[in-house]
Amino acid sequence: MIRRIDLRGRTAAPVEYRSVVPRSEFDVEAAIHVVRPICDDVRDRGVEAIAEYSAKFDGVEQTDIAVPRERLTQALADLDPDVRAGLEESIRRLRLTCEAELEKDVVTELGTGATVTHKLVAVNRVGLYVPGGLAPLVSSVIMNVVPAQVAGVRSIALTSSPQKEHDGLPHPTILAACELLGVEEVYAVGGAQAIAMFAHGAGPCAKVDLVTGPGNIYVVSAKRLLKGLVGIDSEAGPTEIAVLADDTANAAYVAADLISQAEHDPLASAVLVTPDEQLAADVEAELDKQVSATRHVDRIRTSLAGQQSGIVLVDDLEQGLAVVDAYAAEHLEIQTRDASEWAARVTNAGAIFVGSFAPVSLGDYCAGSNHVLPTAGCACHSSGLSVRSFLKAVHIVDYTREALAEVADHVVNLAEAEDLPGHGAAVRVRFENQD
Repeated sequence: MIRRIDLRGRTAAPVEYRSVVPRSEFDVEAAIHVVRPICDDVRDRGVEAIAEYSAKFDGVEQTDIAVPRERLTQALADLDPDVRAGLEESIRRLRLTCEAELEKDVVTELGTGATVTHKLVAVNRVGLYVPGGLAPLVSSVIMNVVPAQVAGVRSIALTSSPQKEHDGLPHPTILAACELLGVEEVYAVGGAQAIAMFAHGAGPCAKVDLVTGPGNIYVVSAKRLLKGLVGIDSEAGPTEIAVLADDTANAAYVAADLISQAEHDPLASAVLVTPDEQLAADVEAELDKQVSATRHVDRIRTSLAGQQSGIVLVDDLEQGLAVVDAYAAEHLEIQTRDASEWAARVTNAGAIFVGSFAPVSLGDYCAGSNHVLPTAGCACHSSGLSVRSFLKAVHIVDYTREALAEVADHVVNLAEAEDLPGHGAAVRVRFENQD
């Protein structure tokens, strides 16, 4: 069901490990040629184009892309009490960590009358994307909305794919979560056309400043295409999990965790890195046993059997650490002796789950962490969604005449060195013919 890759006896640079560890063929650039005409069409024809794509891709006939206010209210009223309790606890925990992340303005006094203030300002308007294709990811409503609200974003719009079986609206659980969080501007639009709607504005949806949220390859490609016209959080595509484990790991736990992420998508990646060949064999046996008992057998088998998944054998945990650091997984579990110490040495991962009782599923819902994370190796340079994603930094420069005078000559001299005399003149003019 899942292949093996043997790296024992092989010393490699990170770039080489990156090329041999399993990864999905997730060619964003290749998909751009597919999404470009869609995005251009939405730009030019707005809601009319969106309705045509909803009919084509979702099998839904639309006359209005906005979700009626009463459907949000009704969805929450109809929500299973146990599901509501789970959502409320997830919201509570994430809100606590988000509030702890809020930073204060930093004022630096550079001299008498000379200050620079580092001020964080919330983005004015954001568009949040919630996947609704293979599974209605209600948890992604929370992961997008809560940090935006804590950051102080004033205008929040959210969209999710229209569902034929739900009157052309997003899944009711997604609508209920929006109501629970007080998000009233909700749209029934999915795919690349949703990102184009946010980036250009269409019908009742005004243009946004920032788009966040995970999605399929077409959503990710649209985000890359429209980046610059609109800000994006990261290119969060099909999910991935890497587990670094030794002989102390419980094979049943490891197998269950690999399955949990394979369940998301046939393109999901599931990778075990271990120096213990017996653990590898035990995990393979557990996968055979556990997969057959799951609800989404075909989807999971496709993911685990794909080139993006595998068991990687290494000489020891040192080599294993180098491999997982090179892989830069969206989710990285450490199930080893002294797991906290190994986790502290990791530099590339979207989120790190330490020990046998911190499965990725915990982070998906109720850990208090955010599950919108960089994929496809982007964790080597990008971070997961957080309060900071919805904030921008502004420097406020406040100098008196006397403070400017202290550095005036430096400004003039540096301006002349760059052959920009007008820069120096803008300083000199403030001191000419004045006492």
